[in-house]
Amino acid sequence: MATEQAGIDTSAARAEVLRRIRAANRGIVNASSVAEQWSGIERGYRRSADLSQEQILDLLEDRLHDYDAHVVRTLEAGIAATVAKMLTERGKRKIVIPQGMQPEWLPEGFEFVVDEGASHQELNGVEGVLSASTCAIAITGTVILQNVPGQGRRAISLIPDYHLCLVRVEDVVETVPEAMDRLRATSTLPTTFFAGPSATADIEMTRIKGVHGPRFLDIVLVG
Repeated sequence: MATEQAGIDTSAARAEVLRRIRAANRGIVNASSVAEQWSGIERGYRRSADLSQEQILDLLEDRLHDYDAHVVRTLEAGIAATVAKMLTERGKRKIVIPQGMQPEWLPEGFEFVVDEGASHQELNGVEGVLSASTCAIAITGTVILQNVPGQGRRAISLIPDYHLCLVRVEDVVETVPEAMDRLRATSTLPTTFFAGPSATADIEMTRIKGVHGPRFLDIVLVG
């Protein structure tokens, strides 16, 4: 799990590490040769969708179900009611939210705590997290979050045991290259990819949930 502390710009730290690596390699690596090799890589893989939007959404939902996530669909006007229903079914009341979350998405009757650099211990004390998302990849069942308003720091989506994530249907793409094209402009931001609840089978091939993130995941497809 990536660590994160309040007040530390992790993207700036990464940029500095990469700058030092480039400086150390100066004179050893021929930039024009690297560029030539990069441009010479064959890219015959599929870069666009073959399916209709409804088929893409069905594919994403099927993948997420296979990964043990719960998925529902709603319209924009029904977000707050859907959030209330899912939190009630999960028995959750105290939920952390990122800064910039749309207030009309937050139903009454729950305690929504805005993240303002909460410690890991404080995040461990809430019952879940509610966030929006950047995009989702249907073919892999992957949802992508970035450190932007409404999605927040990586820590808030990794530490709580439950994640309720809103995904707009227009942000669902079929293929990985389509998602990479969408992320190109914000590639320096801290970015989290997840497909279903956190799980691993590294130990004796026994599937253990919650090792690297939430054990329980609900997805709301909006649109």
